[in-house]
Amino acid sequence: MHSQFFAAISQLCDEKNIPKDKIIEAIKAALRAAYRKDWGNKEENVDIDLDEGSGMATVYIVKTVAEKVEDEFLEISLKEAQKYDKSAEVGDEIRIDVTPMNYGRIAAQAAKQVIIQRVQEAERDVMYDTFKDRENELINAIIHRVDGTNVYVNLDNKTTTNLPYDQQIPGEKYYSGQRLKLYLDKVIKTTKGPQLLISRTNANLVKKLLELEIPEIKSGVVEIKAIAREAGIRSKVAVSSTDNKIDPIGSCVGQKGVRVQNIMDELNGERIDIIQYSENMEDFIKTALAPAKSAVIKLFEKEKRAKVYVQPDQRPLAIGKQGQNVRLASILTGWEIDVLDISEFEDVVAAKAAKAAKEEIKEVKDLDIAPELVEKLASANLTSVEQIKGLTAKDLASVDGIDEESAEAIAAAVKKV
Repeated sequence: MHSQFFAAISQLCDEKNIPKDKIIEAIKAALRAAYRKDWGNKEENVDIDLDEGSGMATVYIVKTVAEKVEDEFLEISLKEAQKYDKSAEVGDEIRIDVTPMNYGRIAAQAAKQVIIQRVQEAERDVMYDTFKDRENELINAIIHRVDGTNVYVNLDNKTTTNLPYDQQIPGEKYYSGQRLKLYLDKVIKTTKGPQLLISRTNANLVKKLLELEIPEIKSGVVEIKAIAREAGIRSKVAVSSTDNKIDPIGSCVGQKGVRVQNIMDELNGERIDIIQYSENMEDFIKTALAPAKSAVIKLFEKEKRAKVYVQPDQRPLAIGKQGQNVRLASILTGWEIDVLDISEFEDVVAAKAAKAAKEEIKEVKDLDIAPELVEKLASANLTSVEQIKGLTAKDLASVDGIDEESAEAIAAAVKKV
């Protein structure tokens, strides 16, 4: 080996961001394998010395000095050991130089694939170590190249990986050299190396951009309570403040909307709605459906379902284009939301009122009939509605003092109940 070889190693380590000791160890492993293949035995303890000054590789067989040799590949007698080192004693290790004459050329050929493999493994280890502690973080990236729907990005100018099609913002155009921000969701170790799950569509990308752009969120004064997102189209963000003097919505929007506009620009013009969070679910649902105005909200706690009644002109706003507004509001609040016309609520209220009114009429005196007829019925011991419900007008006309016309009036009043 020549000193140029070590210069190439140093350059490789710098380019790949790989520790030099890992490459050196890979080379030694390759040289050991090459020696065992052509000259040695797999049972032998082979050691390699690399001299960076001269560029020379020296092969040693390492044996332990023993009084009685039981394994000739690993042990050596004291007499034999003293041929190499006169001061050798039992228990010492003796290193015997066994470097073949033409070892350099053959070793280089045999070691090539091993070195390549080890370099790849080292790259993967470095990549995993670099990103494993950066899960749930914002990552700066530069587009390396675009091949159809395949977009390859350089992360922190060191690692190249693929941005999957389903994690790309719909309609966003990518080009080589473009700078953008990605969300690193997870780092998974696979047999082919670490896999970086990066995304432009994850809702947490919006959260991280808000934290980056808005000091009040980063400091914790303003809290993000929930996010609902349809990437590239619209996001709803619910915020609250831990300080009554701080307006959470104003802090996020910024003067003339500059803060939220910066985030929208980063997300290819995606609309960001900032709304006030509330512990009161009725109020929270009402604000989540903005810009629509809700008239009445009925909550069903057990099913976590809400029926929202709105004026006819507000219903399209509440539902949104292709149901987008109500869908995002449902995700944001965690409740299933049904948007209904206010007339449906009024019909229900009227029906309930009529039913309640009917239930209140239990006695004959509450019927819409003349008082004298009530007295006539009472004299016949007919005081409750239930008693006369099954009687026909003919039956009622047989009661003393009630003629056919009065009987018809009583029967009609009973039918209304």
